[in-house]
Amino acid sequence: MRVCVLYCGTKIGDSNLRSLSLKLSEGLSSNGHTVDLFDMHSEQGKIISLYDYVVLVSCSTSLFSKTIPAMVQKFLTTCGSISGKRCSCFVSKKGSLFAQKTLHTLMDCMEGEGMYLKMSDILTNENMAFAVGKRLHVEPLV
Repeated sequence: MRVCVLYCGTKIGDSNLRSLSLKLSEGLSSNGHTVDLFDMHSEQGKIISLYDYVVLVSCSTSLFSKTIPAMVQKFLTTCGSISGKRCSCFVSKKGSLFAQKTLHTLMDCMEGEGMYLKMSDILTNENMAFAVGKRLHVEPLV
């Protein structure tokens, strides 16, 4: 299956989110899926309608905030037809005291665009990201 892994940090080229997303995509590709990794800041306007499954990784905008970067909402509104698309979302634990509330904000954003959320979690490190990617069920229900 074709899987799209998107990540969006507070700044362009966030190394923490890139490494988490890379390990997540390695876990997914170890199960035989075709995985493409995109930074939402540099790939603005990318059409993701062709993918069977979408994974989104983001973070909180500050230590005491539950908000996500504004680029996430902007990207999702311009990325093509994603209503009904199966997806998962994850937030980084690093740099946030309210990771659970940040995850809820990200889930609301994705469900507001009509995406069908299958799984959500808080990623603490790269090993966890790889394990989650390896166990993520992206195959459609028959």
